[in-house]
Amino acid sequence: MRVLVADQLSEAGVAALAEHFDVDVRPGLAKPELLDVVGAYDGIVVRSATTIDAEVVAAGSRLKVIARAGIGLDNVDVRAATARGVIVCNAPQSNVISAAEHTVALILALVRNIPKADRSLREGQWRRADFQGTELHGKVLGVLGLGRIGTLVAQRCSAFGMHLVAYDPYLAPDRAARMGVTLVATVPELCAAADVVTVHLPKTAETVGIVGEAELRAMKRSARVVNAARGGIVDEEALYTALTDGWIAGAALDVFATEPATDSKLFALDNVVVTPHLGASTSEAQDKAGTMVAEAVVLALRGEFVPSAVNVAVGAAIPEAVKPYLPLVERLGRLATALHCGASSELTVEYVGRIAEEDTSALTLSALIGVLASVVHEPVTFVNAPLLAEERGLAVATRTSAASHDYVSLVRLDAGGVRVAGTLLGPSNRERLVEVWGFDVDMEPSDHMVFFRYVDRPGVVGIIGGKLGDAGVNIATMQVGRREAGGEALIAMAVDSPVPADVVAEIAAVIGATDARALDLPAELP
Repeated sequence: MRVLVADQLSEAGVAALAEHFDVDVRPGLAKPELLDVVGAYDGIVVRSATTIDAEVVAAGSRLKVIARAGIGLDNVDVRAATARGVIVCNAPQSNVISAAEHTVALILALVRNIPKADRSLREGQWRRADFQGTELHGKVLGVLGLGRIGTLVAQRCSAFGMHLVAYDPYLAPDRAARMGVTLVATVPELCAAADVVTVHLPKTAETVGIVGEAELRAMKRSARVVNAARGGIVDEEALYTALTDGWIAGAALDVFATEPATDSKLFALDNVVVTPHLGASTSEAQDKAGTMVAEAVVLALRGEFVPSAVNVAVGAAIPEAVKPYLPLVERLGRLATALHCGASSELTVEYVGRIAEEDTSALTLSALIGVLASVVHEPVTFVNAPLLAEERGLAVATRTSAASHDYVSLVRLDAGGVRVAGTLLGPSNRERLVEVWGFDVDMEPSDHMVFFRYVDRPGVVGIIGGKLGDAGVNIATMQVGRREAGGEALIAMAVDSPVPADVVAEIAAVIGATDARALDLPAELP
């Protein structure tokens, strides 16, 4: 079998591949060249430079595996690969230490003015008084997201004598307390308290711009911002204004909204330290990434189960009766997290009916992946999901029940008291959402969904429809669930476009909703 290494890969990774396959190392291929040659290979390994889009996947008629030597998968079209039965895998734990250390390096470079002092001395100037720095000891580190990397940064900065506060609504307070971290309820509250804010969140629709004008205005004039996670989480326009108008003292950035970034107005500011996405750029991280993906490629091309596959449904060693449920259960996990909007200490996965007779261990992992996907910084896979759950104090339990009167098979998730359930219908395995917050519904999951809990009374449906119509939002499906007339009721809707937060808040106020959620979930998951 043949494997193409399309980006620079560590020598250890190439050697591990070469033990089993014919390996061609051809970094820097232009897309037309890649399209011409990819059809000759059974596997392809990339880092961040080469994009494997749907066109490349289609041209790879022999492809069985696409491996990304790193954490992110932004440059791989996972859906296109999944549609063609191609396994996609990565190296989810390869660079966490390197990324954490680079974050600490940026913090130190920023507070001690190291880049400016270095440039000045190289220019023949001895200006000690101009580069007076700030000690970290006794200062407050504000951590946005206490995942693997955020936790490692917090531990290292604690050794400097910093006080730790964090914003992470999905982390249990007792878990944070054991780490010596004080949790705060909002991002502005964190920004107001911190001397240094460091970002370690995944990039999602909810986190893009989460550090914006309001949050930057809330910070001390002596405070700094560091982002070595994902570009766009810190609003770069608002950051430029904050730095030039003196709202904050400085910033350090390793990532940018658009990359490669070589022409940003932030680069002209003396109170900014920048690096070109170097978080994973250590020899140790690259060796680990190379050898990890090599092991995954070997498993994939042998037809064996690949633990780091992000689209494991196309892999081996999972019962055929279970495979169709994998995307449904992951979506249920994402829905449970979105509805809960906070930390949960236990996840219970219940298998009802015929599905309970199968080996459902992969489904339980799928549920964990869904629950954690929008919570942690790194991609969640079958190999790291249990560890990430353990680190967040999330206990996972399973149980089985006799056949349901209504469905042949049913999967129900309970996370922090939020219950959601789904099933598959017909020979095409159509996904159906059949329970939300304990109310019976019957609807197909959608990209965009809206849920309201309220006291049942006439006219509510009309109010919601009118408000959404005024906002230009079209309703595709609407379900009303209630236990008794005049009691608590649920309206569940699939809509054609995202619903603005202010529209949701306005509707909730008018109908007196006890809960209101507008969710943007992918209709198709890897």
